[in-house]
Amino acid sequence: MVHHLLLPVDGSPQSVEALRFAAGEWRDADVTLLHVIDPTEASYRSGLPAGSEEWYQTARERAREMFEEAKAVLSSEMTVHTRIEVGRPAATILDVAGEGDVDHLVVGSHGREGISRILLGSVAEAVVRRSPVPVTIVH
Repeated sequence: MVHHLLLPVDGSPQSVEALRFAAGEWRDADVTLLHVIDPTEASYRSGLPAGSEEWYQTARERAREMFEEAKAVLSSEMTVHTRIEVGRPAATILDVAGEGDVDHLVVGSHGREGISRILLGSVAEAVVRRSPVPVTIVH
């Protein structure tokens, strides 16, 4: 039985599908919503230097918006916690999953294949290969 889910959120349609799946499958579980701020990706998208305070505050505000959107998808019976971390997404997700209070991880997958997967990597694949807890991938 699943008691505590870790649900990484990034605002993508795949992330929302993972939330919907988890809400339907484990309606009474505790949930930790995790958003990982990746300085390399975020600075590229925002046009602000990754080390600037303005960049960091903008990224945190966007994470809080994602959490509110995610909570609207989840069951009202779920106890929801939120967490924002800075780092490489796969490594950070694995670190949080390994802290001991999470017993299942649900991840949305972008479903890249072939050369784009090799070049861009796959957060979901890295998480599945090294996760200390069971993982469900939703595509």
